[in-house]
Amino acid sequence: MKDEQLLRFSRQIMLPEMDVAGQQKLVDATVLIVGMGGLGCPAAMYLSAAGIGHLIIADDDAVEITNLQRQIAHSQSNLGDAKVSSAEQSLVGLNPDVKITAINARLQGVGLDDAVQQADVVVDACDNFTTRFAINRSCIANSKPLVSGAAIRMEGQVAVFDSNNPESPCYQCLYQEGDDDDASCSHNGVMAPLVGIIGSVQAMETIKVITGIGQSLAGRLLLLDASTMQWREMRLPRDPSCAACGNI
Repeated sequence: MKDEQLLRFSRQIMLPEMDVAGQQKLVDATVLIVGMGGLGCPAAMYLSAAGIGHLIIADDDAVEITNLQRQIAHSQSNLGDAKVSSAEQSLVGLNPDVKITAINARLQGVGLDDAVQQADVVVDACDNFTTRFAINRSCIANSKPLVSGAAIRMEGQVAVFDSNNPESPCYQCLYQEGDDDDASCSHNGVMAPLVGIIGSVQAMETIKVITGIGQSLAGRLLLLDASTMQWREMRLPRDPSCAACGNI
C-alpha cells in the first residue's frame, strides 16, 4: 500500500485483528454489489471508504426523486442518471483509489455468472426474489460467499451464505421459489435509516468474510424490528432437500 493509503486507513490498521495484513486483503479484494438502491448505497459507500480495491456495481435503473429519501449515494443533481454512474461518483469521492466496474444492466444468465466469478464476495442488495434466487444459484455454482440483506417497512434482515462451508445453508434453504415477489418498498414503504442500518451490516459482514476477522453470520439470520429497535437471531440449518444446494 502507498503511504497515503496507510494514513487513510490508519484507524482500521491500528485494530490488532486487522493490522496491515488485513487491510491489504481489503485492498486486494473484489466485491460484487447487485443493486444500487437503499441497501446497495450504504454497503458500497462503507466498503469503498474501508478500502475495498475493486467494486463491481450492477443496477439497470435510473435515479428518481422517490429514491432520494433513502438511497444516499445519489443526490438531486443525479435525477435521471443511471444509478451506477451516480453511485460511482460518490464511491470515488470517498476513496479515489477504488476501482469501479459499473454495469448498467440487470445481471442474469452468463452476465451474472461472469460478474460473480470475478468477485471474492457477492452482496445481494436487490429488491426482488427472482434476482435473489438467481444470485444464490450463481454463488453456489461458483463457490462464492453471499451476503444477503433485505429491508421493508420497519423490518430488516441480514444473513451470510457461504457455499465453501458444507454446513452453511443457502438463500433457498430460507426462502422457496414462488414466494411473494411483490414485497417491495414501492408497494409497502420503508423507513429511510433502516436501509442504512442493514446495508452497513452487510458491509461489515463482507469485511469480516474477506479478512477472516470475528465470526460471520453464516448459519445465522439476524432480524431487526426498528419500531422497537430489537434484534433477534435465528439459527439457519442447511436443508438437505434444498433444490439449490441439497445435492452439493
